[in-house]
Amino acid sequence: MCGINGFISKKNLGVEKLESMNALIHHRGPDEGGIFHEVNQGMTFGMGMRRLSIIDLGSGKQPMYSDDLQKIIVFNGEIYNYQNIKASLQNEGVQFKTTSDTEVLLKLYEKKGTAAFADLDGMFAFSIYDKTLNKVFIARDFFGEKPLYYLANASEIIWCSELKSIIDCLDFQPTIDKKALELYFQLTYIPAPFTIYNGIHKLEPNHFIAIDRATLEYTLNEIPQHKETIAQNSKSHHVKEVRDLVTESVLSRSIADVPLGTFLSGGVDSSIVSTVLAQHSSQKIDTFSIAFENKSFDESEKSRWVAQAIGSKHHEFRVAEKDLEKDIDAILLNFDEPFADSSALVTYLVSKMTREYVKVALTGDGGDEVFGGYNKYYMGLINSKYTQIVHRKFHEKGIVKIIENLLRSGVDDRGIRFKIKRLLKAIDYEGDFYYQIISLAFQSQELANLFAKDWEVQHALAYYKTQCKSKRFTLTDFRNIDQQISLEGDMLVKVDRSSMLASIECRAPFLNKKLWNYTQQLPEHYLLNQWDKKHILKEAFKNEFPKGFLNKTKKGFGVPVGDWLRTILKQELESYITDTFIQSQGLFQKDTIQKLVGDHLTGKSDNTFRVWTFFCFQKWYTTTYKKKLYG
Repeated sequence: MCGINGFISKKNLGVEKLESMNALIHHRGPDEGGIFHEVNQGMTFGMGMRRLSIIDLGSGKQPMYSDDLQKIIVFNGEIYNYQNIKASLQNEGVQFKTTSDTEVLLKLYEKKGTAAFADLDGMFAFSIYDKTLNKVFIARDFFGEKPLYYLANASEIIWCSELKSIIDCLDFQPTIDKKALELYFQLTYIPAPFTIYNGIHKLEPNHFIAIDRATLEYTLNEIPQHKETIAQNSKSHHVKEVRDLVTESVLSRSIADVPLGTFLSGGVDSSIVSTVLAQHSSQKIDTFSIAFENKSFDESEKSRWVAQAIGSKHHEFRVAEKDLEKDIDAILLNFDEPFADSSALVTYLVSKMTREYVKVALTGDGGDEVFGGYNKYYMGLINSKYTQIVHRKFHEKGIVKIIENLLRSGVDDRGIRFKIKRLLKAIDYEGDFYYQIISLAFQSQELANLFAKDWEVQHALAYYKTQCKSKRFTLTDFRNIDQQISLEGDMLVKVDRSSMLASIECRAPFLNKKLWNYTQQLPEHYLLNQWDKKHILKEAFKNEFPKGFLNKTKKGFGVPVGDWLRTILKQELESYITDTFIQSQGLFQKDTIQKLVGDHLTGKSDNTFRVWTFFCFQKWYTTTYKKKLYG
């Protein structure tokens, strides 16, 4: 696990610039670093990386060169099927000097060119300089587990694992992107290909960039995938196949030359991952969980039961709110752009504590997307039934207002009141229900009253809507939307930045191309069987757990930020809504913001998600953007 940087520029960017870029991401790879730099054809070219050594600790150094020195790679991530690829290449006479997956990737590229990228099962971002073609290829993995940012203009192309490295290279302040701003205030994050800055992009998952080293001309290319068609078969056959695929994926992601454990929350996904790993391990595995003093967010009893059942060496970190408070700034600002998923705070804390014991942790991330585990998936059916029965005008003028008043709450408990209000606010008569559901902060109709006149609504979600061809909005559609938007933009960003800040590598066995392709072809009721979410996954592993255990509700990594905004963060929040500050920004409608925040602070209503989204933006604006703008 590492971080990478690179540039091709008409400017005179020296080795010291690569060293500066690498220093900014030292936390991603504290073990060692490396640099390649050359100047020719009037261009400065460089690639750098920081390494967190996981596989082949002694000889996996980067940048890595081909035997003829004509191809050079810097690589961030893990190739989980590298041993199979290596064996296949060895059968063809290819020889290896190391045991690293980086060399396997380089040799595979030598053999197949960019067609090699489709063969990879892993999480990665890498750049390969091919001197024979005078081209540079930059690629990102299928799900987007590893980040890759880039800036491209007539004078330079810069790429990196974290946005801060690009900003460090610029001699100007990039402006805020209006579409990204809208996406953030709807979703609470900014998915690819957007970033908060105009002119800087995220490379979309399963894509690579091909750059002409001499001219700076480049193309964006999707990586074609090998998709096996599964045979129609009995349900029992598919249950067994799911069990085998999950087991295979867990084992492939447990290969490491350093200590490894699992994050065990007690939910379905992490419990299954931990159980499979324990069953196939020759010694006790290490499991890690968080226990909260605030019982509303605590699920430690479930994780303790699983740990006892599988006989793991369990580490439970009991934390109070004060343990999270002191790291808020460091965690939020590490994202380099506005990001308001408050569970990042807990993800960092468990990563930081786990790092004292192991360097790698398996997680349950992706299980909900792959197997249909979110409540919002059956809300689609609710929306369809509701809009057929309830007239639109009656809904908008009557029910919503009545329910809003009846269920008004000033407490951030995210219980049944919160869920009913969120569902009703997302009801949509135009076919956009699912996009409303994933808009965790402001609904689309609220944005017009949020932004100042010069920052009018851009309808940025249209970019993603055009890529969803189906208008039926089936479970498959919902999962595809989540893969493209929520998984890439929120979940994987949260886990990558939070864990890398603590210098620990997280691996997600459910994020496996073969497993995703398999579940995409199953009958939808195998995934969501009436009200039973992740049905086939639970069927595959039900014998490992007591009856009913896999159907227990899960709270997730909740953090009481709604309360913090009224207490420890109140003074800072209030500084962001003064007349002078709001007017100087020119971004927001003052009256809207002041009422929203004021109602939350007084307890008149619980506006946690929207106020926290606003707070995180303002913290980024004052600490990162404005600092760069004014020096």
